[in-house]
Amino acid sequence: MTTIVIGAGIIGTAIAHDLQKRGRQVVLIDRDAPGRGASFGNMASIAVTEFMPASRPSVWRQIPGWMLDPEGPVRIRPGYMPKLVPWFLRFIAASRPSKLRDLEAQGAALCARSLDDTLDLLRETGLEGEITEEGCLSLYTDEAEFKADRDHIGVLERFGFPHEVLGRQAIRALEPELSDRIGLAVLFPQNRSVKDPYRLVLALADRFTAMGGRIEKGEVTRFVRGEGIREVVLRDGRRLAADEVVIAAGAFSARLAKDLGEPIPLETERGYHTQIMAPGISMRHSIIWPARAFMVTPTAGGVRVGGTVEMAGLDAPPDYRRAKITVKRAKEALPALRCEEFTEWMGHRPALPDTVPILSASARTKGVFYATGHGHLGLTYAATTARLMGELISGATPSVDLAPYRVDRF
Repeated sequence: MTTIVIGAGIIGTAIAHDLQKRGRQVVLIDRDAPGRGASFGNMASIAVTEFMPASRPSVWRQIPGWMLDPEGPVRIRPGYMPKLVPWFLRFIAASRPSKLRDLEAQGAALCARSLDDTLDLLRETGLEGEITEEGCLSLYTDEAEFKADRDHIGVLERFGFPHEVLGRQAIRALEPELSDRIGLAVLFPQNRSVKDPYRLVLALADRFTAMGGRIEKGEVTRFVRGEGIREVVLRDGRRLAADEVVIAAGAFSARLAKDLGEPIPLETERGYHTQIMAPGISMRHSIIWPARAFMVTPTAGGVRVGGTVEMAGLDAPPDYRRAKITVKRAKEALPALRCEEFTEWMGHRPALPDTVPILSASARTKGVFYATGHGHLGLTYAATTARLMGELISGATPSVDLAPYRVDRF
């Protein structure tokens, strides 16, 4: 049984590893080397508390104002706006109160097990040293900022996710570099950080090949089908026979799904980060500041600053002014932060309008499966996605009911 997994980010690599372990003969294929896409530049967080749908009214009502602000947390390039209209209409449709409740439950079902699944995968692969013990601090200047984020905290309380509200003295005891402007914080102890997310993908890929899996470099352009999937065709003309195909190509998955006659409303939220190797400070916890829309994580030998969203499609060149905005804001929280010995990066996060990933067999082609649309939670969901897709593809009953994550739900 030959299974081809398309996409060698953290999602695809974890799935390939799981399927190889289950006895499939797996080929992992990507246009680039493993981990060089969004997995290279993610914010290194197992963000179990961040499953709130982006379509909630408290977010989308601010979008017009953000768009008018050149330094706002969301930027839509004007020339791309007409292409976004169908996606955005679905985004608004996902904001109905009853729909939001369902989406919160679907995200919580995955996040509730994501840390345990991640720890299990790391222990199994001998990589348990790749995750920190510290959690994440969500920052607020005052009660008004905290109240503005109360819907998020309320959802966490409803689903039983642990958190602790801290005052100024306790905050400074945990992270002395934080500004005195920060009057309140919420500690999320389960939101632990990976020491180097790119290195984690490489280590998983190495273990996968040691188990007999194969990695191929190439760009998949189309498929050959009969009663089910038969072949994967690459841009260079190679044709690979396949009994099963898993499409886990992140933001590029929509192009492949379209070739299979199964269009999915997948967009790219282009994310930027600045990796600072000489920050002049030390941090133990990652931090987020909801009102300023940025995150800082100690990872990859330095600190990483990110958090902005740009909607401009897959082909537009990067605009690194977006990365500079988040560094500027990070210095409000960390006054001693220096931006020295740094690199800037842009990557494509796969965004579905309802914020919930697709974890599904194809509704049209036997032997095809989808694992895409993880948005900002690719690293968070990776181990859970691998386990659930391994169960689904091997014929076992998935540990989570996957009906809400089906590909034809739109």
